[in-house]
Amino acid sequence: MVALDDETNDADAIAVGRRIRSLRQQRGMRLAELADAVGRAPSQLSMIENGHREPRLPVLRAIAKHLDVTPDELLVREELDPRSELEIALEREMRSPRFRELGLEPFRVPKGMPDEALHAILRLTGEIDRLRDERQATPEQARRANRDLRDLMREMDNYFPDLERVAGELLDAIDHPGGPLTQRAAGDIARHLGVTLHYAPDLPQSTRSVVDLRNGRLYLPDRISTDPRGPILQSLASLALGHTEPSSYADFLRQRVEQNYLAGALLVPEADAVAALSDAKKRRAISIEDLRDAYAVSYETAAHRFTNLATRHLGIRVHFLKVHESGTITKAYENDDVNFPADSLGSIEGQMCCRRWTSRAIFDVDDRFNPYFQYTDTGNGTYWCTARVEQSRQGAHSVSMGVRFDDTKWFVGRETQNREVSRHADETCCRSAPAELENRWRGGSWPNVATPRTLLATLPTGSFPGVDTTALYEFLEAHAP
Repeated sequence: MVALDDETNDADAIAVGRRIRSLRQQRGMRLAELADAVGRAPSQLSMIENGHREPRLPVLRAIAKHLDVTPDELLVREELDPRSELEIALEREMRSPRFRELGLEPFRVPKGMPDEALHAILRLTGEIDRLRDERQATPEQARRANRDLRDLMREMDNYFPDLERVAGELLDAIDHPGGPLTQRAAGDIARHLGVTLHYAPDLPQSTRSVVDLRNGRLYLPDRISTDPRGPILQSLASLALGHTEPSSYADFLRQRVEQNYLAGALLVPEADAVAALSDAKKRRAISIEDLRDAYAVSYETAAHRFTNLATRHLGIRVHFLKVHESGTITKAYENDDVNFPADSLGSIEGQMCCRRWTSRAIFDVDDRFNPYFQYTDTGNGTYWCTARVEQSRQGAHSVSMGVRFDDTKWFVGRETQNREVSRHADETCCRSAPAELENRWRGGSWPNVATPRTLLATLPTGSFPGVDTTALYEFLEAHAP
Protein backbone atom coordinates (compact mmCIF):
# COMPACT_ATOMS: atom_id res chain seq x y z
CA MET A 1 0.00 0.00 0.00
CA VAL A 2 1.39 3.39 -0.98
CA ALA A 3 1.55 5.75 2.00
CA LEU A 4 -0.71 8.73 1.39
CA ASP A 5 -0.37 12.21 2.81
CA ASP A 6 -3.23 14.66 3.01
CA GLU A 7 -1.97 16.16 -0.24
CA THR A 8 0.25 14.88 -3.04
CA ASN A 9 3.27 16.98 -3.85
CA ASP A 10 3.19 19.46 -6.72
CA ALA A 11 5.43 17.42 -9.01
CA ASP A 12 3.25 14.28 -8.65
CA ALA A 13 0.01 16.25 -9.00
CA ILE A 14 0.61 16.64 -12.74
CA ALA A 15 1.23 12.91 -13.26
CA VAL A 16 -1.72 11.93 -11.04
CA GLY A 17 -4.03 14.29 -12.93
CA ARG A 18 -2.93 12.89 -16.29
CA ARG A 19 -3.43 9.33 -15.04
CA ILE A 20 -6.95 10.18 -13.88
CA ARG A 21 -7.77 11.71 -17.27
CA SER A 22 -6.31 8.74 -19.15
CA LEU A 23 -8.30 6.20 -17.10
CA ARG A 24 -11.51 8.25 -17.44
CA GLN A 25 -11.14 8.46 -21.20
CA GLN A 26 -10.35 4.72 -21.43
CA ARG A 27 -13.65 4.03 -19.68
CA GLY A 28 -15.58 6.38 -21.97
CA MET A 29 -16.57 8.70 -19.16
CA ARG A 30 -17.17 12.41 -19.69
CA LEU A 31 -15.58 14.91 -17.30
CA ALA A 32 -18.98 16.02 -16.01
CA GLU A 33 -20.03 12.42 -15.39
CA LEU A 34 -17.02 11.63 -13.18
CA ALA A 35 -17.30 14.99 -11.43
CA ASP A 36 -20.93 14.32 -10.54
CA ALA A 37 -20.04 10.83 -9.28
CA VAL A 38 -17.44 12.15 -6.83
CA GLY A 39 -19.51 15.17 -5.77
CA ARG A 40 -17.30 17.84 -7.32
CA ALA A 41 -17.89 20.55 -9.93
CA PRO A 42 -16.51 19.76 -13.42
CA SER A 43 -14.25 22.80 -13.15
CA GLN A 44 -12.72 21.42 -9.95
CA LEU A 45 -12.09 18.01 -11.51
CA SER A 46 -10.60 19.71 -14.57
CA MET A 47 -8.17 21.52 -12.28
CA ILE A 48 -7.15 18.15 -10.77
CA GLU A 49 -6.72 16.50 -14.18
CA ASN A 50 -4.57 19.41 -15.37
CA GLY A 51 -2.38 19.18 -12.28
CA HIS A 52 -3.35 22.65 -11.05
CA ARG A 53 -4.92 21.32 -7.86
CA GLU A 54 -3.65 18.60 -5.56
CA PRO A 55 -6.44 16.14 -4.77
CA ARG A 56 -7.02 15.51 -1.08
CA LEU A 57 -7.13 11.93 0.12
CA PRO A 58 -10.99 11.60 0.35
CA VAL A 59 -11.37 12.97 -3.19
CA LEU A 60 -8.61 10.71 -4.47
CA ARG A 61 -10.30 7.65 -2.95
CA ALA A 62 -13.66 8.62 -4.49
CA ILE A 63 -12.11 9.06 -7.93
CA ALA A 64 -10.27 5.73 -7.66
CA LYS A 65 -13.52 3.97 -6.65
CA HIS A 66 -15.46 5.26 -9.67
CA LEU A 67 -12.59 4.46 -12.04
CA ASP A 68 -12.50 0.93 -10.59
CA VAL A 69 -8.86 1.18 -9.41
CA THR A 70 -7.15 1.49 -6.05
CA PRO A 71 -5.70 4.79 -4.83
CA ASP A 72 -2.27 3.14 -5.14
CA GLU A 73 -2.76 2.77 -8.90
CA LEU A 74 -3.34 6.51 -9.25
CA LEU A 75 -0.18 7.30 -7.33
CA VAL A 76 2.17 4.59 -8.60
CA ARG A 77 5.14 5.95 -10.52
CA GLU A 78 4.62 4.10 -13.78
CA GLU A 79 5.39 5.36 -17.25
CA LEU A 80 2.62 7.01 -19.23
CA ASP A 81 2.42 7.10 -23.00
CA PRO A 82 5.23 9.15 -24.69
CA ARG A 83 2.94 12.08 -25.50
CA SER A 84 1.72 12.37 -21.89
CA GLU A 85 5.30 12.18 -20.64
CA LEU A 86 6.23 15.09 -22.91
CA GLU A 87 3.28 17.19 -21.79
CA ILE A 88 3.99 16.50 -18.12
CA ALA A 89 7.68 17.42 -18.55
CA LEU A 90 6.74 20.71 -20.20
CA GLU A 91 4.13 21.57 -17.58
CA ARG A 92 6.67 20.95 -14.82
CA GLU A 93 9.10 23.28 -16.58
CA MET A 94 6.44 25.99 -16.89
CA ARG A 95 5.73 25.79 -13.16
CA SER A 96 9.36 26.07 -12.16
CA PRO A 97 10.70 29.31 -10.62
CA ARG A 98 13.23 29.73 -13.44
CA PHE A 99 10.38 29.84 -16.00
CA ARG A 100 8.71 32.66 -14.06
CA GLU A 101 12.07 34.46 -13.70
CA LEU A 102 12.11 34.79 -17.48
CA GLY A 103 8.79 36.64 -17.34
CA LEU A 104 6.99 33.86 -19.28
CA GLU A 105 3.41 32.95 -18.51
CA PRO A 106 2.53 29.22 -18.40
CA PHE A 107 0.18 28.13 -21.20
CA ARG A 108 -2.11 25.19 -21.85
CA VAL A 109 -0.52 22.60 -24.11
CA PRO A 110 -3.03 22.11 -26.96
CA LYS A 111 -3.75 18.62 -28.22
CA GLY A 112 -2.77 19.64 -31.72
CA MET A 113 0.74 20.79 -30.79
CA PRO A 114 3.22 18.49 -32.59
CA ASP A 115 5.52 16.32 -30.49
CA GLU A 116 8.48 17.98 -32.26
CA ALA A 117 7.41 21.36 -30.87
CA LEU A 118 7.29 19.94 -27.34
CA HIS A 119 10.75 18.41 -27.78
CA ALA A 120 12.10 21.77 -29.07
CA ILE A 121 10.68 23.74 -26.12
CA LEU A 122 12.11 21.24 -23.64
CA ARG A 123 15.52 21.44 -25.29
CA LEU A 124 15.39 25.24 -25.06
CA THR A 125 14.48 25.13 -21.36
CA GLY A 126 17.35 22.71 -20.81
CA GLU A 127 19.76 25.12 -22.52
CA ILE A 128 18.46 27.96 -20.34
CA ASP A 129 19.17 25.84 -17.26
CA ARG A 130 22.67 25.10 -18.53
CA LEU A 131 23.45 28.78 -19.11
CA ARG A 132 22.01 29.66 -15.70
CA ASP A 133 24.27 27.08 -14.06
CA GLU A 134 27.29 28.51 -15.90
CA ARG A 135 26.54 31.95 -14.50
CA GLN A 136 26.25 30.64 -10.95
CA ALA A 137 29.97 30.27 -10.39
CA THR A 138 31.16 28.25 -7.42
CA PRO A 139 34.42 29.24 -5.71
CA GLU A 140 36.12 26.46 -7.66
CA GLN A 141 34.81 27.78 -10.98
CA ALA A 142 35.81 31.30 -10.00
CA ARG A 143 39.35 30.16 -9.19
CA ARG A 144 39.59 28.31 -12.50
CA ALA A 145 38.40 31.40 -14.38
CA ASN A 146 40.92 33.55 -12.50
CA ARG A 147 43.72 31.10 -13.28
CA ASP A 148 42.82 30.92 -16.98
CA LEU A 149 42.75 34.70 -17.24
CA ARG A 150 46.12 35.02 -15.50
CA ASP A 151 47.57 32.44 -17.91
CA LEU A 152 46.40 34.61 -20.81
CA MET A 153 47.93 37.70 -19.22
CA ARG A 154 51.24 35.87 -18.82
CA GLU A 155 51.12 34.70 -22.43
CA MET A 156 50.60 38.31 -23.56
CA ASP A 157 53.19 39.70 -21.10
CA ASN A 158 50.19 41.59 -19.68
CA TYR A 159 50.25 43.85 -22.75
CA PHE A 160 47.12 44.07 -24.90
CA PRO A 161 47.64 46.07 -28.12
CA ASP A 162 43.90 46.36 -28.90
CA LEU A 163 43.22 48.04 -25.57
CA GLU A 164 46.20 50.37 -26.02
CA ARG A 165 44.83 51.30 -29.46
CA VAL A 166 41.39 52.15 -28.03
CA ALA A 167 43.02 54.29 -25.35
CA GLY A 168 45.06 56.12 -27.98
CA GLU A 169 41.97 56.79 -30.10
CA LEU A 170 40.06 58.21 -27.15
CA LEU A 171 42.95 60.47 -26.16
CA ASP A 172 43.31 61.68 -29.75
CA ALA A 173 39.56 62.37 -29.91
CA ILE A 174 39.81 64.88 -27.05
CA ASP A 175 43.16 66.30 -28.27
CA HIS A 176 44.95 65.21 -25.12
CA PRO A 177 48.35 66.96 -25.11
CA GLY A 178 50.11 64.19 -23.17
CA GLY A 179 51.06 63.76 -19.55
CA PRO A 180 48.56 63.25 -16.72
CA LEU A 181 44.89 62.95 -17.62
CA THR A 182 42.94 65.64 -15.79
CA GLN A 183 39.47 65.27 -14.34
CA ARG A 184 38.27 67.68 -16.99
CA ALA A 185 39.76 65.43 -19.68
CA ALA A 186 37.88 62.46 -18.21
CA GLY A 187 34.71 64.49 -18.60
CA ASP A 188 35.68 65.24 -22.21
CA ILE A 189 35.96 61.49 -22.89
CA ALA A 190 32.49 61.03 -21.41
CA ARG A 191 31.06 63.70 -23.72
CA HIS A 192 32.86 62.13 -26.69
CA LEU A 193 31.10 58.85 -25.89
CA GLY A 194 27.75 60.64 -25.58
CA VAL A 195 27.48 60.39 -21.81
CA THR A 196 26.76 63.04 -19.18
CA LEU A 197 27.97 62.71 -15.57
CA HIS A 198 25.58 62.78 -12.63
CA TYR A 199 26.28 62.37 -8.92
CA ALA A 200 23.59 60.58 -6.91
CA PRO A 201 23.33 60.07 -3.12
CA ASP A 202 21.10 56.99 -3.52
CA LEU A 203 23.25 54.88 -5.82
CA PRO A 204 22.48 51.17 -5.18
CA GLN A 205 24.91 49.86 -2.59
CA SER A 206 25.76 46.84 -4.74
CA THR A 207 27.18 49.09 -7.49
CA ARG A 208 30.13 51.47 -7.83
CA SER A 209 28.53 53.34 -10.72
CA VAL A 210 25.55 52.92 -13.05
CA VAL A 211 25.31 53.72 -16.76
CA ASP A 212 21.88 54.57 -18.16
CA LEU A 213 22.44 53.41 -21.75
CA ARG A 214 19.00 54.55 -22.85
CA ASN A 215 19.50 58.19 -21.80
CA GLY A 216 23.30 58.46 -22.00
CA ARG A 217 23.88 59.09 -18.29
CA LEU A 218 26.64 57.92 -15.95
CA TYR A 219 25.66 57.96 -12.28
CA LEU A 220 28.40 58.14 -9.66
CA PRO A 221 28.22 58.23 -5.85
CA ASP A 222 28.13 61.75 -4.51
CA ARG A 223 31.03 60.88 -2.21
CA ILE A 224 34.03 59.59 -4.11
CA SER A 225 37.01 59.05 -1.81
CA THR A 226 39.80 60.98 -3.49
CA ASP A 227 40.15 60.68 -7.25
CA PRO A 228 36.94 60.50 -9.33
CA ARG A 229 38.84 59.80 -12.56
CA GLY A 230 39.19 56.08 -11.87
CA PRO A 231 35.46 55.30 -11.36
CA ILE A 232 34.54 57.49 -14.33
CA LEU A 233 37.03 55.88 -16.70
CA GLN A 234 36.25 52.32 -15.58
CA SER A 235 32.57 52.91 -16.32
CA LEU A 236 33.29 54.54 -19.67
CA ALA A 237 35.65 51.70 -20.61
CA SER A 238 32.78 49.24 -21.01
CA LEU A 239 31.03 51.65 -23.37
CA ALA A 240 34.18 52.25 -25.39
CA LEU A 241 34.85 48.51 -25.67
CA GLY A 242 31.27 47.62 -26.58
CA HIS A 243 30.81 45.21 -23.69
CA THR A 244 27.55 43.26 -23.69
CA GLU A 245 25.88 41.44 -20.81
CA PRO A 246 28.33 38.79 -19.52
CA SER A 247 27.38 35.23 -20.47
CA SER A 248 29.43 33.58 -17.69
CA TYR A 249 31.56 34.40 -14.68
CA ALA A 250 34.69 34.04 -16.83
CA ASP A 251 33.24 36.60 -19.25
CA PHE A 252 32.40 38.94 -16.37
CA LEU A 253 35.94 38.62 -15.02
CA ARG A 254 37.50 39.27 -18.44
CA GLN A 255 35.41 42.42 -18.84
CA ARG A 256 36.51 43.68 -15.42
CA VAL A 257 40.17 43.20 -16.35
CA GLU A 258 39.63 45.01 -19.66
CA GLN A 259 37.90 47.89 -17.87
CA ASN A 260 40.78 48.31 -15.44
CA TYR A 261 43.38 47.97 -18.18
CA LEU A 262 41.78 50.63 -20.40
CA ALA A 263 41.30 52.99 -17.45
CA GLY A 264 45.01 52.60 -16.60
CA ALA A 265 45.99 53.16 -20.24
CA LEU A 266 44.06 56.43 -20.25
CA LEU A 267 45.48 57.62 -16.94
CA VAL A 268 49.05 56.67 -17.92
CA PRO A 269 49.21 57.02 -21.75
CA GLU A 270 51.49 54.49 -23.42
CA ALA A 271 53.62 56.77 -25.63
CA ASP A 272 54.50 59.29 -22.90
CA ALA A 273 55.03 56.64 -20.23
CA VAL A 274 57.25 54.47 -22.41
CA ALA A 275 59.41 57.47 -23.29
CA ALA A 276 59.80 58.39 -19.62
CA LEU A 277 60.50 54.80 -18.54
CA SER A 278 63.02 54.25 -21.34
CA ASP A 279 64.88 57.36 -20.26
CA ALA A 280 64.80 56.18 -16.62
CA LYS A 281 66.18 52.81 -17.68
CA LYS A 282 69.10 54.50 -19.45
CA ARG A 283 69.81 56.35 -16.22
CA ARG A 284 69.25 53.16 -14.19
CA ALA A 285 66.65 55.05 -12.20
CA ILE A 286 63.30 53.33 -12.79
CA SER A 287 60.94 54.11 -9.91
CA ILE A 288 57.28 53.21 -9.45
CA GLU A 289 56.99 56.25 -7.18
CA ASP A 290 58.17 58.53 -10.00
CA LEU A 291 55.60 57.00 -12.36
CA ARG A 292 52.92 57.46 -9.71
CA ASP A 293 53.80 61.10 -9.12
CA ALA A 294 54.23 61.98 -12.80
CA TYR A 295 50.68 60.88 -13.67
CA ALA A 296 48.97 61.62 -10.34
CA VAL A 297 47.69 58.06 -9.87
CA SER A 298 47.72 55.60 -6.99
CA TYR A 299 50.76 53.42 -6.35
CA GLU A 300 48.71 50.37 -7.32
CA THR A 301 47.74 51.90 -10.67
CA ALA A 302 51.36 52.89 -11.35
CA ALA A 303 52.69 49.43 -10.42
CA HIS A 304 50.05 47.65 -12.47
CA ARG A 305 50.60 49.94 -15.44
CA PHE A 306 54.32 49.23 -15.23
CA THR A 307 53.60 45.52 -15.65
CA ASN A 308 51.73 46.36 -18.89
CA LEU A 309 54.70 48.15 -20.40
CA ALA A 310 57.82 46.66 -18.81
CA THR A 311 58.26 43.46 -20.80
CA ARG A 312 57.08 44.67 -24.22
CA HIS A 313 58.90 48.02 -24.22
CA LEU A 314 61.75 47.65 -21.70
CA GLY A 315 62.56 43.95 -21.97
CA ILE A 316 62.05 43.47 -18.20
CA ARG A 317 60.06 40.57 -16.81
CA VAL A 318 58.16 41.37 -13.62
CA HIS A 319 55.77 40.18 -10.96
CA PHE A 320 53.01 42.04 -9.13
CA LEU A 321 51.31 41.25 -5.82
CA LYS A 322 48.51 42.81 -3.84
CA VAL A 323 48.24 41.35 -0.34
CA HIS A 324 45.68 42.11 2.36
CA GLU A 325 46.96 42.89 5.86
CA SER A 326 45.69 39.44 6.90
CA GLY A 327 48.32 37.94 4.57
CA THR A 328 45.86 36.83 1.86
CA ILE A 329 46.85 37.38 -1.77
CA THR A 330 44.10 39.28 -3.59
CA LYS A 331 45.79 40.02 -6.93
CA ALA A 332 48.80 38.48 -8.62
CA TYR A 333 50.65 38.50 -11.94
CA GLU A 334 54.05 37.18 -13.01
CA ASN A 335 56.07 36.40 -16.09
CA ASP A 336 59.47 36.25 -14.34
CA ASP A 337 59.13 32.67 -13.03
CA VAL A 338 58.61 33.69 -9.42
CA ASN A 339 57.02 30.80 -7.57
CA PHE A 340 53.75 32.06 -6.06
CA PRO A 341 51.86 29.83 -3.61
CA ALA A 342 48.96 28.12 -5.38
CA ASP A 343 46.20 25.61 -4.64
CA SER A 344 45.59 22.33 -6.44
CA LEU A 345 43.79 24.18 -9.24
CA GLY A 346 46.73 26.54 -9.79
CA SER A 347 44.87 29.49 -8.30
CA ILE A 348 46.96 32.10 -6.44
CA GLU A 349 44.29 34.51 -5.24
CA GLY A 350 43.13 33.54 -1.75
CA GLN A 351 46.42 31.87 -0.81
CA MET A 352 48.54 33.01 2.13
CA CYS A 353 51.60 35.03 1.14
CA CYS A 354 54.89 33.96 2.72
CA ARG A 355 55.81 36.02 5.80
CA ARG A 356 59.33 36.52 4.43
CA TRP A 357 58.26 38.16 1.17
CA THR A 358 58.31 41.90 0.71
CA SER A 359 54.52 41.99 0.51
CA ARG A 360 54.24 40.74 4.11
CA ALA A 361 57.44 42.18 5.57
CA ILE A 362 56.35 45.75 4.77
CA PHE A 363 53.51 45.54 7.30
CA ASP A 364 56.14 45.39 10.06
CA VAL A 365 57.89 48.55 8.82
CA ASP A 366 57.00 51.72 10.71
CA ASP A 367 58.11 54.09 7.93
CA ARG A 368 55.15 54.39 5.57
CA PHE A 369 56.39 57.59 3.91
CA ASN A 370 59.30 56.09 2.01
CA PRO A 371 59.13 53.06 -0.28
CA TYR A 372 60.30 49.73 1.09
CA PHE A 373 62.81 47.65 -0.88
CA GLN A 374 63.88 44.09 -0.22
CA TYR A 375 65.82 41.19 -1.74
CA THR A 376 64.30 37.77 -1.16
CA ASP A 377 66.23 34.57 -1.73
CA THR A 378 63.86 31.81 -2.85
CA GLY A 379 64.24 28.26 -4.08
CA ASN A 380 63.70 29.70 -7.56
CA GLY A 381 66.35 32.43 -7.39
CA THR A 382 66.70 35.87 -5.85
CA TYR A 383 64.10 38.57 -6.45
CA TRP A 384 64.04 42.28 -5.60
CA CYS A 385 60.82 44.08 -4.79
CA THR A 386 59.57 47.58 -4.09
CA ALA A 387 56.37 47.93 -2.09
CA ARG A 388 53.90 50.34 -0.52
CA VAL A 389 50.92 50.01 1.84
CA GLU A 390 47.65 51.61 0.76
CA GLN A 391 44.32 51.83 2.58
CA SER A 392 40.96 50.69 1.23
CA ARG A 393 37.46 50.00 2.53
CA GLN A 394 38.55 46.40 3.11
CA GLY A 395 41.55 47.44 5.20
CA ALA A 396 45.24 47.89 4.46
CA HIS A 397 46.81 46.27 1.40
CA SER A 398 50.41 46.07 0.33
CA VAL A 399 51.20 46.53 -3.35
CA SER A 400 54.55 45.23 -4.54
CA MET A 401 56.31 44.99 -7.87
CA GLY A 402 59.39 42.83 -8.27
CA VAL A 403 62.00 41.62 -10.76
CA ARG A 404 64.69 38.99 -10.98
CA PHE A 405 68.08 39.81 -9.49
CA ASP A 406 69.69 40.40 -12.90
CA ASP A 407 67.19 43.19 -13.68
CA THR A 408 67.67 45.00 -10.38
CA LYS A 409 70.34 47.22 -11.91
CA TRP A 410 67.69 49.32 -13.65
CA PHE A 411 65.84 50.37 -10.49
CA VAL A 412 66.08 52.94 -7.73
CA GLY A 413 66.43 51.09 -4.42
CA ARG A 414 68.76 48.33 -5.63
CA GLU A 415 71.28 49.22 -2.93
CA THR A 416 68.95 48.19 -0.09
CA GLN A 417 70.36 46.01 2.66
CA ASN A 418 67.00 44.44 3.46
CA ARG A 419 67.17 40.73 2.74
CA GLU A 420 65.05 37.70 3.59
CA VAL A 421 65.11 33.99 2.80
CA SER A 422 61.83 32.35 1.77
CA ARG A 423 61.15 28.69 1.32
CA HIS A 424 57.36 28.92 1.21
CA ALA A 425 57.12 25.49 -0.44
CA ASP A 426 58.66 24.12 2.76
CA GLU A 427 56.28 23.83 5.72
CA THR A 428 59.01 25.00 8.11
CA CYS A 429 59.45 28.34 6.31
CA CYS A 430 56.61 30.23 7.96
CA ARG A 431 53.44 28.17 7.76
CA SER A 432 54.38 26.21 10.88
CA ALA A 433 55.01 27.96 14.18
CA PRO A 434 58.43 27.63 15.87
CA ALA A 435 58.69 24.33 17.73
CA GLU A 436 58.77 25.95 21.18
CA LEU A 437 55.52 27.87 20.55
CA GLU A 438 53.95 24.85 18.87
CA ASN A 439 54.62 22.63 21.89
CA ARG A 440 53.39 25.23 24.35
CA TRP A 441 50.12 26.21 22.69
CA ARG A 442 48.95 23.42 20.41
CA GLY A 443 45.91 21.86 22.05
CA GLY A 444 45.59 24.83 24.40
CA SER A 445 43.98 27.32 22.02
CA TRP A 446 40.93 27.54 19.81
CA PRO A 447 40.76 30.36 17.24
CA ASN A 448 37.45 31.55 15.85
CA VAL A 449 38.35 31.61 12.17
CA ALA A 450 37.41 34.69 10.14
CA THR A 451 36.76 32.68 6.98
CA PRO A 452 35.76 34.79 3.95
CA ARG A 453 32.19 33.88 3.00
CA THR A 454 33.14 33.41 -0.66
CA LEU A 455 35.30 30.43 0.31
CA LEU A 456 32.23 28.57 1.57
CA ALA A 457 29.36 29.77 -0.60
CA THR A 458 28.61 30.09 -4.26
CA LEU A 459 29.13 33.50 -5.78
CA PRO A 460 26.03 35.66 -6.23
CA THR A 461 24.03 34.72 -9.30
CA GLY A 462 23.22 36.96 -12.23
CA SER A 463 25.00 38.45 -15.20
CA PHE A 464 26.70 40.94 -12.89
CA PRO A 465 27.39 38.90 -9.72
CA GLY A 466 26.15 40.56 -6.55
CA VAL A 467 24.19 43.39 -8.18
CA ASP A 468 20.65 43.86 -6.87
CA THR A 469 18.83 44.32 -10.18
CA THR A 470 15.59 45.46 -8.54
CA ALA A 471 17.41 48.29 -6.74
CA LEU A 472 19.29 49.07 -9.96
CA TYR A 473 16.18 49.39 -12.13
CA GLU A 474 14.27 51.32 -9.46
CA PHE A 475 17.21 53.74 -9.28
CA LEU A 476 17.26 54.22 -13.06
CA GLU A 477 13.50 54.69 -13.16
CA ALA A 478 13.68 57.34 -10.44
CA HIS A 479 16.51 59.30 -12.09
CA ALA A 480 15.60 58.99 -15.75
CA PRO A 481 14.99 62.38 -17.40
